[in-house]
Order: sequence, then structure tokens, then C-alpha cells
Amino acid sequence: MATIPADRSPESTLALLRDGYRFIGARCNRYDSDIFQTRLLLRRTICLRGRPAAELFYDPERFQRAGAMPLRVQRTLTGRGGVQGLDGAAHRDRKTMLMALMTPTAVRHLGQLLDDEWRARVPVWEGAGPVVLYRELGRMLTRAVCAWAGVPMAEGQVVRRTDDLHAMIASAAAIGPTHWRGLLARRRGERWLADLVDRVRAGALPAPAGSALRVIAEHHDTQGRPLPRRIAAVELLNVLRPTVAVDRFIVFAALALHDHPAWRQRVRDDDETTGWFVQEVRRYYPFFPVAAARVRRSFDWQGYHFPPGRRVLLDLYGTNHHPALWPEPELFRPERHAGGRPDPFGLIPQGGGEHTTGHRCAGEWITIELMKRAVTNLTSCMRYDVPPQDLAVSLRRLPTLPPSGFLITNVRRTA
Repeated sequence: MATIPADRSPESTLALLRDGYRFIGARCNRYDSDIFQTRLLLRRTICLRGRPAAELFYDPERFQRAGAMPLRVQRTLTGRGGVQGLDGAAHRDRKTMLMALMTPTAVRHLGQLLDDEWRARVPVWEGAGPVVLYRELGRMLTRAVCAWAGVPMAEGQVVRRTDDLHAMIASAAAIGPTHWRGLLARRRGERWLADLVDRVRAGALPAPAGSALRVIAEHHDTQGRPLPRRIAAVELLNVLRPTVAVDRFIVFAALALHDHPAWRQRVRDDDETTGWFVQEVRRYYPFFPVAAARVRRSFDWQGYHFPPGRRVLLDLYGTNHHPALWPEPELFRPERHAGGRPDPFGLIPQGGGEHTTGHRCAGEWITIELMKRAVTNLTSCMRYDVPPQDLAVSLRRLPTLPPSGFLITNVRRTA
């Protein structure tokens, strides 16, 4: 039996925070291996990257999610008791509930709500000074997804709710005040949505049929019991928070249009080409860095032994940049996505495998739809200038964005 290469450091948590998205890939390159072991948060951990590793990682017979995600991530980003940490029948039941929201008609409706928000904001931007696109996108997406999910929200709440959703996203890998802001935001968000669930169940708040609020409030688990109010709130946040997080992908799309201006005309002229462009943005730019699981039972793979209970991290960013999968991975080339469906274990910015019963993100189709709508709006319904600013994308920051949030000026309507 081969020995898994071991990281030289006795504890690598600080190195992970320092190296960010390149933590796993840099060590895989150092050891000339797509697998190595290290210690993170004082726990022995196996790190993997690449397509074979992704296919292995999403095998439910070999891995489980319960107990895999660090508590600090659950307490800020994902929520305790949410679908991401479930296995077996409980996971299939919860995933079925969420996937029922993702019909093609519903996804298009959410896209139209974003279009409506965008067109309402362009006249405001025309008369304004510099516009921070990231800030505007977050608020537009918060309005759109709350309307889509049946979650009532007064206009005066939009900024606070958006800021809280952003805080949850930013805090999982942070320490100090940024992490504390995420903890407080999570608590506020769960209280807000748990109260709405109570009101729906009591008949005091009508929720549209098929909306996320109503579906989750009325859902009964495999034992025939309604979800506890806090768990229902967690799953509602698992609809709202990832949708608002698409603002990061849209900022990256705007950055790609700025850095590769020839693609502006190409995406204006052809919906299929827009799809290629969106997929390459999702592959090329960093989003969530890793996914976590635990070994369900002892097994051997490619000559390596995986002991039961061992935490395993799959490098999402590194797999999306693996040269065995993506020739010249550091080049932005949308045409590489022409001519076929994405490989479920190759293109994995939001996880891999199968949507319906596996642990691939339930909202991936929403992400693609919203990004395509945003690219169309950026290229067809408005013109703008991009002033000098810091547009560097640091791979050490988790999660990352250009420091400026992508400033635009001199906005004018074209349609």
C-alpha cells in the first residue's frame, strides 16, 4: 500500500489562510501528486484534486457529509442542520424539497425578476457618480430572490438584509471581527425567517403556492414531521444566501468583459456563445475553494488507504484549473465549452456529481440563468466606462473579489 504524501508542516491552518485558493494545488504540485495529507484545525485531513478525485469524492458509499464541515463554517455560511450536512434518506428528502423549486419556469421567473431590477436601476445609475457594481448587484439580487421565494421584505430592509447575507458569505474563512459579523448575521437571518415560517404555518402570512417560503414551511420529513422552525429558516437561507452570492460571479463576468472586450460583441449576438462565456467565468474565476466530506468506512483507492472518519477536502478551484482537464487552464477561453454538456466531475465551481440526489449545488441552474441575464444586461441594455481602479483578484482572500467591487461610471441606457 502506497503512503499518501504528507505536508511538511505539522499544522497547516495558517498556511491555508495565507495561501487561499492555491493551498491544495501548490502542495499537489510540490509533491507531484493529486493527493496529500496534512493537519487542519488540529484534524488529520486528506486533500484531493482532479477529475478522478471528484468522482471518488461524490461516491455516497464511501463518503458522508455529517461532521465534515468545520463548526465555524456551519455557524456562519451553511447553517447547522442544513442539507449540506445530511446523508442518506434525510439528504435525499431535503434535496428533493429544494430541487422542486428549481423548475425551468421558476428559474426563468427569477431571471426576469433580476432583469426588472436591473432596468429599474439603470436610470438611477445614469445620474449618479461612480457605481459600485458589487454593492448594487447584491441589493438587486436580494430584492429579486426574496420576491421569488415569497419572503416579504420592505424596501427599508434591503440594505440590512443584503449586508447580513454578504457577512455570512465573507465570514466562514475569516477570523476576528469579520467572523463575528457573520455569526451575528446568521442569528439575525435565522430569527427573521423562522418567524415568517411560524406565521405561514399559523395562517397569518399567505405565501404563494410553489414559493420557497411555502414549500419549506409546509414540508414534512421522512418521519412525517414538519421541519423545526430553525431548520426551516436554515433551508430558506440556503435559497437566499447562495442566490445573492451570484453577485460575485457577475462581478467576475463584468471583469472578463473588461479584460476581453472582443467577447462583448460575441455574447450580444448569440445566446449559445453567452452560455460558453458564463461557463468559462465559472471555471476560471475563484468562487468557493473546497468541499468537505468524511470517510464513511475504510477503503483503498489508487493504492492509497482511506481510514474511517478521516476528513477529506476536494479542491474545487484546483480541479477547475487542472491541466489534465483544461488545456492552458490559466487562459480565459470560453470556446472550450462548445459542443457538449459540462463534465459533472470536471467543471465543479459549485460542487460535482448529480443534482437531484447528490451534493451538487441545487441552485446551479439559477446561477447560470442569472449570469446569462447579467451578461446580456451589461452588453445590450447599457453602456458604461470602467475608470482606473484596483481590479486585482487575490487568490489569498477567501472568498475573493476585486477590492474596488468593480466601479463603473458614465452609465447610459441603450435599450
